Amino acid sequence: MVRKILVVDDEPVLVETIAYNLEQAGYQVFTAADGTSALQAASREVPDLIILDIMLPEMDGLEVCRLLRRESSTATTPIMMLTAKSDEIDKVVGLEVGADDYVTKPFGRRELLARVRALLRRKDYPPHEAEKSEQETTNEVPRANRELVAGPLRIDLAGRRVNCRGQELELQPKQFELLTYLMRNRGTVLTRDQLLHNVWGYDYAGDTRTVDVHVRWLREKLEEDPANPRLIQTVRGVGYCFRW
Repeated sequence: MVRKILVVDDEPVLVETIAYNLEQAGYQVFTAADGTSALQAASREVPDLIILDIMLPEMDGLEVCRLLRRESSTATTPIMMLTAKSDEIDKVVGLEVGADDYVTKPFGRRELLARVRALLRRKDYPPHEAEKSEQETTNEVPRANRELVAGPLRIDLAGRRVNCRGQELELQPKQFELLTYLMRNRGTVLTRDQLLHNVWGYDYAGDTRTVDVHVRWLREKLEEDPANPRLIQTVRGVGYCFRW
């Protein structure tokens, strides 16, 4: 089955280049030059992946991403943000509004295709299917309604709901998957590359700052004192570990 990709950018030459490379790799490509037409195309075509520029006329890519996440047909569609800025804040905001990945311009053909394949491959995995073996070897015994419980945290896997200290939290899809993976492997030190591979689906040493950004947002939502985290701890020079 041919995968459909929507490319949204107001630079005609860049759109043409991206579309050509994706089509050569076997994908079916649709394009849009602004936010309004992007939303219309996403509703009409229901793409398997969306490549979305942040700097768009009239409605920027961040707002488009927010609106896409509100629609049932694109709520879980992988979204890769394109940005000409290297400032971390732009990437943080993009991830917070629901993007799954970002690429800073200029980027190479091989990097683009590798990230596209990784996002599509992750989309194909049933939730937590790749983690069954870890679940079987942990001390955590799932409840009948598929819950994970550790200290003040309770995760309803089927309903994708997180409760911490009696308060229900709203997590973006990747934040939920990262937290669940860390909890399933609690007590185990996980490298950033391991987290990229198992949560984002990368099969190469990608931009590990993606992991750091998501961990930071999780700490702000979960920890009583994010500056001195107790749940998600940093193991200097290695990665992260969930402890309780």
